[in-house]
Formats: sequence, structure tokens, C-alpha cells
Amino acid sequence: MILSGTFFGYVLGILIAALCGYLLGSFNGAITSVYLLKHKDVREYGSHNAGLTNTLRCFGKACGILTLIIDLGKGAAAMALTQAINKALALAPLSEGNGSGADYRWLCYIAAVFVILGHVFPLWHKFRGGKGVLVGVSVFLVINPLMFVILMAIFGIVLWRSKYVSLSSCVATVSTIPLTFLIEWLLRGTVLPVTLLYTALIAVAAFVIVYSHRENIKRLKNGTERRIGEKKESVS
Repeated sequence: MILSGTFFGYVLGILIAALCGYLLGSFNGAITSVYLLKHKDVREYGSHNAGLTNTLRCFGKACGILTLIIDLGKGAAAMALTQAINKALALAPLSEGNGSGADYRWLCYIAAVFVILGHVFPLWHKFRGGKGVLVGVSVFLVINPLMFVILMAIFGIVLWRSKYVSLSSCVATVSTIPLTFLIEWLLRGTVLPVTLLYTALIAVAAFVIVYSHRENIKRLKNGTERRIGEKKESVS
């Protein structure tokens, strides 16, 4: 293809990654599942957050499971679609310097940022979405499965000790920054400039997720944040 490896090819590759991420990210699992199964808007109940925890508390397991499927699936789908399109068009290859040759994984990191932005500020739902934790973790299923395993372990340990979903989410989210650097540079052998690029992109995504938890952080400081297992608000 004429654009392959050119400046405009890279620009087009980035735009494709951003669009795949943002448009798929804008399909919010909580809003969609609660509307389909209960004909209600999850943002009008409980914490008013369009996320898995509020969905489970207010609408039960069926809506929660469907939310989980949608939000995990859209993150993985955005990454896979980004790679598939750019590979098919031979756009924007980037060598990681670890023997992998022309690689399109870097565009998945860009798509990761935008799938989280889409989840938090969804185009289809008046820019009122969730907090991005579930979809943020799910993108590593495609771009770095080892990271996914580590993050789930961190989340589980903090949740076990604290019983706070929000705290567990923020700790796991912030952990992605140093872990991305260490895994890419030390384990995968990615060259330092590309490693720093990946780390910077993940830092942006992590900032969006932590910022979306600003009210939870305030409640944690005040001691008013709800622990998992506390009495929930049910909606028939």
C-alpha cells in the first residue's frame, strides 16, 4: 500500500486505533444490560455510576454478568480490530527491537486509551459512562496477558484486605504504569523508546480511570466509602 510506513500512514493508523477504541468503548455494558433486562437507566440508581459494582448492587447478577461480558469483550475487541485493520492495510508498523520485526501492538496501546475514554465519556450515552476499570484491565488480555494476570492478583489481594472495590481498582490501575515499563523492557526486550511510549500511553489511561474515581477517593478519605458486602439498594 502506498501509505504504508509513511507519515500519513502512521497518522491514519493512529486514527483507526482511536476510532476503534472510542466507538467500541462508548458501548457501556452497565447501561446496555440494565436497559435491556430491566428497562431502566443504571445511572439513576445507587451510586449513579454506570459500572459493574453499581449494577450488581442495584440490579442483581443477571445484569452484572451481562455487564461483565460486554465490558470485557469490547476492550479485547477494540485491540483485536485495531491490529487486524492496520495489518490488513499494512499501516504504521513499528519495530519493538526485540526480534518481532514490524509490530502493530503499539497501536493497541493507543486504542486502549481511547476505549477507556469511550467508556468514561460514551458517545452513545450523552458522555456519562462508567469508571473504566473493567475495560481498562480487559485490554491487557490482548496486548499483554501477563499484565492481566498480575493486575487481577493485585486487585484481588487489595479487595480481600480492604473490602473496598474503589481502592482495589485505583491501586491496580496505578500499578499498570511501573508494571508496563518493567514487563516491556525487562521481560519482552522492547527497546527503551518504545517502552517509554507504551508506559506514557498507559499513564494517560490510568489518569483517566483514577480521575473518574475522585468522588470515591474523597469518601475513602472521609471514611464514608461503602465496603463490599454492605447493604445494597435493590430495584425490582
